Amino acid sequence: MFENLSDRLTKTLKNISGRGRLTEDNIKETLREVRMALLEADVALPVIREFIAKVKESAVGQDVSKSLTPGQVFVKIVQKELEAAMGEVNEALDLKATPPAVVLMAGLQGAGKTTSVAKLSKYLKEREKKKVLVVSADVYRPAAIKQLETLAKEVDVEFFPSDINQKPIDIVTSAIAHAKKQFFDVLIVDTAGRLHVDSDMMGEIQQLHAAINPVETLFTVDAMTGQDAANTAKAFNDALPLTGIILTKTDGDARGGAALSIRHLTGKPIKFMGVGEKIEALEPFHPDRIASRILGMGDVLSLIEEVEQKVDRKKAAQLANKVKSGKGFDLEDFRDQLVQMKSMGGMMGMMDKLPGMGNMSDKIKDQMGDKVTIQMEAIINSMTKGERQRPDIIKGSRKRRIAAGSGTQIQDVNKLLKQFTQMQKMMKKMSAKGGMQKMMRSMKGMMPPGGMGGPGGGMFGR
Repeated sequence: MFENLSDRLTKTLKNISGRGRLTEDNIKETLREVRMALLEADVALPVIREFIAKVKESAVGQDVSKSLTPGQVFVKIVQKELEAAMGEVNEALDLKATPPAVVLMAGLQGAGKTTSVAKLSKYLKEREKKKVLVVSADVYRPAAIKQLETLAKEVDVEFFPSDINQKPIDIVTSAIAHAKKQFFDVLIVDTAGRLHVDSDMMGEIQQLHAAINPVETLFTVDAMTGQDAANTAKAFNDALPLTGIILTKTDGDARGGAALSIRHLTGKPIKFMGVGEKIEALEPFHPDRIASRILGMGDVLSLIEEVEQKVDRKKAAQLANKVKSGKGFDLEDFRDQLVQMKSMGGMMGMMDKLPGMGNMSDKIKDQMGDKVTIQMEAIINSMTKGERQRPDIIKGSRKRRIAAGSGTQIQDVNKLLKQFTQMQKMMKKMSAKGGMQKMMRSMKGMMPPGGMGGPGGGMFGR
């Protein structure tokens, strides 16, 4: 996410972060580089102008020159202004209304609106413990109604039926009446998308908005369209009283222009971001955490939250007891760990949130990609139960059979067994007395001087 912007900014700020003295010249030179980075990231020009002006105003002020580490203070100023551009803090949904709280979803066709309805309903059901009903008022695409019905079933929330012969207002008023009778907390309304902003579409959604008076009107927009996303959001905001934005497809957006432009151009907060195709891939948008990620400082808070929500505690406790009792760590346990990792966005999804990981070389990124995790899981699935429990019996002919069964090479099987042996040793150390402390000390020894944080830091060099 935002790799190009992150790479440019971390390289630029690395040059200035170690400076013992800042002059107007080197501040000017750095700001020129920052401006170029933002232009390449497709950030809107008014946003860039204001951002640079604010950084310059703070940087040439007394704060930096009086500091013992002016270079680091400059980086903090950039971080603070990135946060300010994106809204400073996460703004949660305001669902304090007489149930059902109606959430209206708007957006262009292809922006991921219907999928976002399902993702949001799952989020509200699981994280906020809300009883959620979803309805489609898209009478122009029968496939959209069917798509929402299928997704609702997948996330286990109730779907209110509708069809293309009904009027959108009639569909939603019926859904509201049903939600009241059945004591639903939230009703999420999917509306028709268009390929571009047009007056007919705006007129229809304005009428719908006036009739149902939603507590939240969210605009879903594709992050990969850059500052166009911000301009489209502004056009919608001029016609509808938007309360927030859902920025979709951020996992495919290497630039970050939309994230940095939307708040400035619309005055409305980004409330959520879609971070993948999976139905659980929706995260609250925290400007401070995103700014930290952009500057290569990681996002440990989001990683901790993810682990809290997605790690199967019962399985984790069973594994800990198994290792402690001396029964060891086998390939079935290893496969369980891979599956858990996959549920958290894979190895790269987790590494992306660790400080300094933006500086990993492409070669190392390839070795940690989702393809590798999927391949490892396929190899373990090709083994018999006995082989998974006693990996030491896997020799020549067994390796050939496992490779053929998983569509891999014998060297891939060897590589997996080697990684498993290393993991097994680590688990033994952890189960030994004081093992966790020993392991943390050895990991600390692997880190470069100054740890992993900050631009230019990191466990792996380029």
